[in-house]
Amino acid sequence: MRSGSASPSTARAINDRLALDLLAREGPLTAGQLKTRTGLSRPSVADLLERLGAAGLVAVVGETGAERRGPNAKLYGIVAERAHLAGLDVRTGGVTVAVADLLGQPLAEAALPVAPTAPPAQVTDAAVDLVRRTAADAGAGALHTLAVGAPGLVDHATGRLRDLGTPPGWHGGLVTALRRGFGVPVLLENEVNLAALAEQRLGAARDRDTFVLLWLGHGVGAAVVLDGALRRGASGGTGEIGFLPVPGTTEQPTAGGCAGGFFSLAASAAVTALARRHGASAPGDAAKDAARAVAAAVAGRTPRDEEFLDELAGRVAVGAAAICAVLDPGCVVLGGEIGRAGGGALADRVADRLARMVPLPTEVRAGTVGGGAVLRGAVLTAMDAAQHALFGPGVPA
Repeated sequence: MRSGSASPSTARAINDRLALDLLAREGPLTAGQLKTRTGLSRPSVADLLERLGAAGLVAVVGETGAERRGPNAKLYGIVAERAHLAGLDVRTGGVTVAVADLLGQPLAEAALPVAPTAPPAQVTDAAVDLVRRTAADAGAGALHTLAVGAPGLVDHATGRLRDLGTPPGWHGGLVTALRRGFGVPVLLENEVNLAALAEQRLGAARDRDTFVLLWLGHGVGAAVVLDGALRRGASGGTGEIGFLPVPGTTEQPTAGGCAGGFFSLAASAAVTALARRHGASAPGDAAKDAARAVAAAVAGRTPRDEEFLDELAGRVAVGAAAICAVLDPGCVVLGGEIGRAGGGALADRVADRLARMVPLPTEVRAGTVGGGAVLRGAVLTAMDAAQHALFGPGVPA
């Protein structure tokens, strides 16, 4: 027990949370394994298992093997069905929702495409209905917590979204509609921050407690993780790298728009234009075409493909160098549709150029979570909040 002179009730709460965290992180354990990992006595472990079982949080989920019968062979695990949660990835053209159990295991997923001219009230109603239907498909009677990832600046003091561009009219009302529709906590976070959480827990940054995720997609952005913690800044705007003034553009960004900043070098419209200049045919949706052009260049490796990737890497390195010179993160992960399409080929090129621009040793890695990074990060955020609410606060700060 790590409670010092805590009262018996506080000590029990701390021990319970310690055991629950272990079971959530490592999976089912025997009472003996819990004793070893927690340092608690056998009677204390037996007591907490009884308490947690009565609370519906822990149950016997199996045995360690047929050769070991009896109480010591029982495996105890979190009751994953104790609560259900949902994560939402909100984009300009639609909403994707995933419903998961208390351990974050996805149970059902669905998507709602949204036309640019759709009335905002109609979209928010449809999105709320989508969450309800997906929860029903997952067998969830009710949802405990929802987490939403959206582009823009999130004011964590008010829980509101302030988009820094020209958002669809329904983005601002969606969280309000979800809170009204479900009557449960609805957490709002910037989409790039959620993608970084997914890479930190599940992907390319699992071995790093300090790194930056550089998002390259329809827009550009960065998520900053320092000493294991996501850093949002005084107003929630850490990582709005699209506004970074950079060489190679014809104008300066303004408080009202990032045209002329790093956005104008590395966002999808700029990458699509660059691809066309190098001979790629890219009509249609800019974000998808930019990613397709990058993927085609990585696969093709013709001289023109190489020139395109080299020039793109040089552009990306300008933004990455600014981040590294200020924060010295030691690792930059390339995410978003373009970063994902470029993979290791683009990451290696960016690393080479970065090494020439900044004297600080920095790894550049391609994100590995894939196209569902924002959605996965939203599920993890909802899971953390639900577990905190159900498991208790644990050791006081």
